Formats: sequence, C-alpha cells, structure tokens
Amino acid sequence: MGKDAFAIETNYHAPLQIVWKAIADKDEMKLWYFDLSEFKPEVGFEFRFMGGPAEDRQYLHLCKITEVIPEKKLAYTWRYDGFEGNTLVTFELFDEAGQTRLKLTHEGLETFSADNPDFARENFAEGWNWLIGTSLKEYLFKNQKH
Repeated sequence: MGKDAFAIETNYHAPLQIVWKAIADKDEMKLWYFDLSEFKPEVGFEFRFMGGPAEDRQYLHLCKITEVIPEKKLAYTWRYDGFEGNTLVTFELFDEAGQTRLKLTHEGLETFSADNPDFARENFAEGWNWLIGTSLKEYLFKNQKH
C-alpha cells in the first residue's frame, strides 16, 4: 500500500448479501454513492461519472473494474479525465455473525497532481468517511427489514 493510501473500516448491522448489493448494483449505488448510468460488477467493465467538491469543480471520473469476488471483494481503478494519476479503490466485505465489516482502501493517491487541492488525500478521506461512515450506513439502516 502506498504512503498516501487511505483506508476505512466500518461494521454494518446488515447481512453481507445486502451490503454487496449496495456496492455492486447501480440502482442501489445511486441511493448512497453516485448515480452511475452503467455499472456491472465484471472485470474489465468501464464506467464513468461526474463528481466533485462544488458545482463549478466537477470532474469526470474514469473507472475500470479490476477484480470481483462476489460478496467478498470489488476493486476498480479511479482516475480523472484530463489529469495525471491513476488510483485503485477496493471494497472488501467480511461476514461477522450476520453483520458485515467493510474495508475500503483507496491506493495511489500520491499519483495525483499536488497542484490541484481537490485531489489532496484529506479530501478523499473526508469524502470516503462520509460515503462509507454516513451515507452507506444510513442507506443500509433504512433498507433493513425490521
């Protein structure tokens, strides 16, 4: 793992199959992640989406799936159109007695230009902490059958 890699682990009170669907099904992903026009959890599948810290600072994300182990691991490259740098995002799922532990790692952040503050490691940490620790957690809570 590179020196600027970011990692976060969170436990969810949700079965592994539900968490997998949340990270691998585009109709579920749009409810907590990004609204992707196309997404298939298949090695080699390429997808893209717009996102950024402000309306006037949006970036075209170019991603390609590199590894899929159903209900265990999903990894894809993450880069920006027109900018140097290529990173790897990995979601790993662990079944822990009917609950799920998710570990997200974003490697290669040091390959992005230090000239663009939007690509600073701290911004990725803030974004992933919100997505994994708040948005996905709330989504899973709302979608649990009680």
